Amino acid sequence: MKYEFAPEIQFKAEEISKILFPYVDIGNIKCFRSYGTSSRYTIARCHALGKLMQKAICRKAFYVLEFLSERFDKLDEEEKIKIIIHELMHIPKCFGGGFKHHNVVTNKNVNMMYKTYKNKKEEKEKYGNWFKT
Repeated sequence: MKYEFAPEIQFKAEEISKILFPYVDIGNIKCFRSYGTSSRYTIARCHALGKLMQKAICRKAFYVLEFLSERFDKLDEEEKIKIIIHELMHIPKCFGGGFKHHNVVTNKNVNMMYKTYKNKKEEKEKYGNWFKT
């Protein structure tokens, strides 16, 4: 596997976080694109620095969002945004190193969050910076 920092995905994840997930510490999230996967159905993954490792290295929680280039890059813009939302939804409000599981991060909930994101983004663009996200 080869990994490289993905600044354009990072920018979009930060924008989405500001609108939908204000509890996410965007300074402790990094987005990477990976190449050479052997997995069949995975498009993206969320990795976390667990509690024990946080304590051992005296560091706060840290999340890495990995986007598998072979699949993610072929998606249209709407689907890419939904995938980013999906991965961000795995991060719990406590931002402690754990995960929300797929009983919460469902297609129905991702689609609902996508609609909220689109509406808030449109309102922000329509009304300018004074609109609070």
